[in-house]
Amino acid sequence: MKKRVSLLIAISSAMFCNNIIAQKTTTYSWKNLPKIIQPTFAKDTFNVTKFGAKPDGITLNTQAINDAIIACNKKGGGVVLVPNGMWLTGPIVLKSNVNLHIKKAATLLFTEDKNQYPLVEGSYEGKSAARNQSPISATNQENIAITGQGIIDGSGDVWRAVNKAQLTESQWKEKIASGGVLKANGLTWYPSEQFMKASVENKSMLLKEGVSLQSFVDIKDFLRPNLLVITKCKKVLLEGVTFQNSPAWCLHPLMSENLTLRNLTIKNPEYAHNGDGMDIESCKNFLVDGCTIDVGDDAICIKSGKDEEGRKRGMPTENGIIRNCIVYNGHGGFVVGSEMSGGARNIFVYDCTFAGTDKGLRFKSVRGRGGIVENIYAKNIFMKDIAQEAIFFDMYYFVKFATDSPRDERPVVNEGTPIFRNMKFENIVCKGANKGIFVRGLSEMPIQNIQMSNIVLDTKIGAEFTDASNITLEKVTLISENTNPVISVNNSNGLTFNTIQYKANAALLFAIAGERSKAIQILQTDSSKAQKQIEFTEGATKEAITATTGK
Repeated sequence: MKKRVSLLIAISSAMFCNNIIAQKTTTYSWKNLPKIIQPTFAKDTFNVTKFGAKPDGITLNTQAINDAIIACNKKGGGVVLVPNGMWLTGPIVLKSNVNLHIKKAATLLFTEDKNQYPLVEGSYEGKSAARNQSPISATNQENIAITGQGIIDGSGDVWRAVNKAQLTESQWKEKIASGGVLKANGLTWYPSEQFMKASVENKSMLLKEGVSLQSFVDIKDFLRPNLLVITKCKKVLLEGVTFQNSPAWCLHPLMSENLTLRNLTIKNPEYAHNGDGMDIESCKNFLVDGCTIDVGDDAICIKSGKDEEGRKRGMPTENGIIRNCIVYNGHGGFVVGSEMSGGARNIFVYDCTFAGTDKGLRFKSVRGRGGIVENIYAKNIFMKDIAQEAIFFDMYYFVKFATDSPRDERPVVNEGTPIFRNMKFENIVCKGANKGIFVRGLSEMPIQNIQMSNIVLDTKIGAEFTDASNITLEKVTLISENTNPVISVNNSNGLTFNTIQYKANAALLFAIAGERSKAIQILQTDSSKAQKQIEFTEGATKEAITATTGK
């Protein structure tokens, strides 16, 4: 009896605490966007030339630049000035209350000498991993910034492998002439024999108990650094500068708060493997404003750790604003996943242009990840020449890496089941894409509660929904080349299609498949323009349609 009373008291206490937390939770909306605290700095200026730095592109200025940052920090903070010139350097470590200001005609050029980058304990897709030290980093710092209009160049080409198919013939010849080694089939170039061996043998970079950094020396060249890593920092500003040519991801804020990324230019070659623009991981309160991105992988990406490690960390990426950004090349314009095991929520994306990305709005995960992605809002998104899908949800994103831990891939609901829900997209235009909308959830956990309204998609294929629940399309125009069908539904329920426009004389407006398809409403939609309105296959019946209005 005493045990039962104690258990009831514990449960009541937990409920009471949860109620208090719930009362303090802010409800964000377009009228109440997240607030991001900006850093401030003293006016004192520390010119790197005073510490012995030389802008000749030959002198290695690592010590001089870091000495300037340390001196500025010790005297209470201020501005570390990098004047016009070519400043060759090794890794730079930012300190609290320091604004590293790079003048417009200045380039911070990170050395190609990999010996300058020591092995460190870093992070790879949310897991502790051996990495080469990042060209720029900060850990447990507050009130830091990189500003100006200069260039930060990571000399990434000496770090990355590349496939022959990704280059022109002249680029391929130039790459071979630069050194490195070729894979046995002659189709992949590696920067070194060490890199090739680690890649071909699928070596893991993960740090585990009893495994020291020294044990990774024989694959050091393989452990490419991210250009900038900000870990557990508060009040961070990156403004005005160009980040380019990173060995791996360009910008990686990790477990940090109050981030502002404003008016940045982020560039990586199209062939840059893992050449993401920015990966905002397990961060809280962030603003991405006015950035231009042209990279070799996902452009603006939201992450929060991978699989069990990410769930244990339990730090969602939350309370963010992304606005006024232009994305050219990239695997996705705005992306969530696939390492989102800690969750993501309260993110507002608006007034952005995606021109030439593989996908537009991209959401991806897989069984075993876990995590809840919710309260994502996007409006005023304009896309052109999207190679694949304009709006994309897929819970079957599966790429096997050596760093992957075993996952429970059974179709059952458990802690490893990813949940994507409660999103609203409005005022979206796409001129040219292979597919307008693609939604594929899990049979045990559909993509759910998504509203899409005032959307015009001019694409080859219209819209496809598989294992989707409570999805609403209202005032959506699907001008697709392939009209057989315009909209495909497979084992989905609670879908509402209200005021749908499509190409006249379409072969088939709706294809409904699967015995789990039900509670589908077609409202205020003129189906008379289609040669055939609805076709039922694979166990779907007429009872799947519960309401129809229009001609």
